[in-house]
Amino acid sequence: METITIILAVLTPLCTIAAFLFARGDATRKKGREDGEILNEVKTTRRMVEDIKASYDKLDAKFDSLTERVTRVEESAKQSHKRIDEIKTKTAGKTAKE
Repeated sequence: METITIILAVLTPLCTIAAFLFARGDATRKKGREDGEILNEVKTTRRMVEDIKASYDKLDAKFDSLTERVTRVEESAKQSHKRIDEIKTKTAGKTAKE
């Protein structure tokens, strides 16, 4: 009976230590998995933000190009109106003489 008590006295702390180490390892793996998932989500979000920035830069360049083109069209229209007014003046002068 005394031998069983000694064996139990030795095995109990060993089993406790083994259970603690096993649980700690399992918790570490679970935390590592969660950290990996979060890191993956952050990387995916970063890629998406970079894609959005690239799209924004392209749209900004297109907008600048369109602004420049509209300015040129407005200048051309202004010159055309001046020429039309000159033609009207010349034509009005000819019709008044006739």
